[in-house]
Amino acid sequence: MSIELLLVEDNPGDVQLTQIALEDSKISVNLNVVEDGVEAMAFLRKEGKYANMPYPDIILLDLNLPKKDGREVLAEIKADNILKRIPVVVLTTSQAEGDILKAYNLSANCYITKPVDFDQFVKIVQSIESFWFTIVKLPPE
Repeated sequence: MSIELLLVEDNPGDVQLTQIALEDSKISVNLNVVEDGVEAMAFLRKEGKYANMPYPDIILLDLNLPKKDGREVLAEIKADNILKRIPVVVLTTSQAEGDILKAYNLSANCYITKPVDFDQFVKIVQSIESFWFTIVKLPPE
């Protein structure tokens, strides 16, 4: 079984760190990456070049994105009857209490602050993978 993971991240360095962290995975993870909120919603709604993409099993969402920020993306996902079942893990640099509160009020499944240290970042991604892909029972499509 392969896990479909959508990473919504505009920082190429963080995308690369996530890819590195998932390389050692014992689980087959198919990582799709979009770099802004508009692309994220096109992917999730299967529009244009994303028409044949599978729905993700989980979404890793940065809050500070170009074109449409992560808060707007999260609100749209959770307002959509099909998309709202997909777990959304907010993975962002923001430690602001307002951002944390807003993310949970918009029904984020969890909120994680990105560490600046490479090893810690890798550990965080591996922890997300371990928890969400091996412990949690994800909803069927």
